[in-house]
Amino acid sequence: MKGLKIVVLAKQVPDTRNVGKDAMKADGTVNRAALPAIFNPEDLNALELALNIKDSNPGTTVTVLTMGPGRAAEILREAIYRGADNGVLLTDRAFAGADTLATSYALSRAIAKMDKVDLIIAGRQAIDGDTAQVGPQVAEKLNIPQITYAEEVISIKKEKLTVKRRIEGGIEIVEGKMPCVITVNNSAPDCRPRNVRRLMKYKHATTVSERQETDDDYIGMQNGREYLDIPEWTVNNIEADIIQLGLSGSPTKVKQIESVVFAAKESKKLTDSDKDIDWLMKELISNHTLG
Repeated sequence: MKGLKIVVLAKQVPDTRNVGKDAMKADGTVNRAALPAIFNPEDLNALELALNIKDSNPGTTVTVLTMGPGRAAEILREAIYRGADNGVLLTDRAFAGADTLATSYALSRAIAKMDKVDLIIAGRQAIDGDTAQVGPQVAEKLNIPQITYAEEVISIKKEKLTVKRRIEGGIEIVEGKMPCVITVNNSAPDCRPRNVRRLMKYKHATTVSERQETDDDYIGMQNGREYLDIPEWTVNNIEADIIQLGLSGSPTKVKQIESVVFAAKESKKLTDSDKDIDWLMKELISNHTLG
């Protein structure tokens, strides 16, 4: 089979393991500057799925697309170190504060600018939102089929693919027609580690904004080495309706944010004796946890 053109949707997310009182701004948006940034975990599963397909289909290319501030280029380099061919950073102040609807619109417009994409693969959801909406919304905006909760691409023949889905209570084997959007569960294989050769080759890959902000002279190094240039697209590049972007294109509004701290109450250690188990059952029934 001929090589495929695959786009992986990835997101740099705040590390929710370190959420504190400053994690949200007054307007209800995430204060990303207050939290460490990481590669969204399920997007790494999606990247591995794409790389597996590339391994099995010579000539396949994997492009990683992310939307975010300039620092989001970090995950594009990380993806390239692991085997992706290239990346595109979608960045513009007009994208700020986007909910899933505005985000999926921007991503779909960027994908539409790429010629003849066969597969769009994304993690099921991002840990900073847990909505699982962006992938399906991208499919709807591009008017192409979608397969969600994917765990493995079993085969690709001509324009059809067979996918194993992990669903509640078991698995499903489904077929789909390309072009297609696939969203991937965290039950899919973990992403492969960085490749040392690729790390050495691409460690100086940067966007134009990064080159403008650094004092290091990498211009001479990048001359004649196009692979070190990470494309940076704005609203103008994707020909988007600015009203449908950012806060203006986001119907989701956060009315109130409340910081909840769970405090431990008194505890009791139990053994596996009949007496302790009997006491536990009576306690759970009396406080209506059971029954």
